Amino acid sequence: MAVTRRGTGRDGRPTLEQVAARAGVGRGTVSRVINGSPRVSERTRAAVEQAIADLGYVPHRAARALAANRSDAIALVVPEAETRLFAEPYFSGIIRGVSAELADTDIQLLLTLIRTPKERARFSQYAASHRVDGVLLVSVHGDDPMPDQLAEMGIPVVMNGRRSSDELVPHVDCDNVGGAQLAVEHLLGRGRSTVATITGPSDMYVARCRVEGYQEALRAAGREPDEELIARGDFSEESGHAAMHKLIARRPELDAVFCASDLMAIGARRALRELGRSVPGDVALVGFDDSALARHMDPALTSVRQPMEGMGRAMTRSLLAEIGDAGPDRPRLVLPTELVRRASS
Repeated sequence: MAVTRRGTGRDGRPTLEQVAARAGVGRGTVSRVINGSPRVSERTRAAVEQAIADLGYVPHRAARALAANRSDAIALVVPEAETRLFAEPYFSGIIRGVSAELADTDIQLLLTLIRTPKERARFSQYAASHRVDGVLLVSVHGDDPMPDQLAEMGIPVVMNGRRSSDELVPHVDCDNVGGAQLAVEHLLGRGRSTVATITGPSDMYVARCRVEGYQEALRAAGREPDEELIARGDFSEESGHAAMHKLIARRPELDAVFCASDLMAIGARRALRELGRSVPGDVALVGFDDSALARHMDPALTSVRQPMEGMGRAMTRSLLAEIGDAGPDRPRLVLPTELVRRASS
């Protein structure tokens, strides 16, 4: 029969009780030191830290998290179908950035897809039970109540993007207006006379910003935007394909298209081939994302680079600061974009 000496763990490792006895304090004091509580004198903290070092004590992670009322986990919530999650480079870039920022921490990442009101309600209950310490939200639509619900429950949350210009929930975004302006200025500078755009859903602020940048660049060049040259998509390849067919039917003389995502540009390229239009000879194309798809398209796609991994990293840093109550600032970051010129324009 195995015998465990009082105060010693079953695996023979030092225990909290041994540390407390060696330092001459109670278990609660040792726990407060381990969890970084300020309610411990410097003299007592030094004694506990010395006892920990002498005994080689390693706090049990689960116990430490429980004592600190923490789960040591955060959720990355994507309100889209799994087909879009795995098809769109934007999401994989964000996930890579989040994972990279968490690599040197003890925090686990929970990836959650929410497609229905039932799934939204289930996740809200899950988060309310303190199963996660905070939430990262991506691809948020304008009418999505989840950011406010989480904030009302006191759960730290950081969004990728915004629902409106006066967004109050902490967020990390890129300069969508400026990026679109760069794209259209480039097309006009290359001598294109009839520049169309394929944009995203109107209920997403990111899509509205890219339309705004498109329109501002045209006005700055002395050209009034034409609604017939604006077609809606949903950031997917198929929507870009359908929108391109609509644009050519409306305005067959168009000679350039700014697509609000690389995937829509790929769909537009396929449609132009079907219609017998060459790229960039007949129609110049510019995308948005600068994903790996842009580099491998034929011809290679000029695209607005948004720092997808950088946004994932910045979101995670902001959320960890919120969880750690690092200060009163609620982060609202807008990262720069740049145009990467390739053969399609």
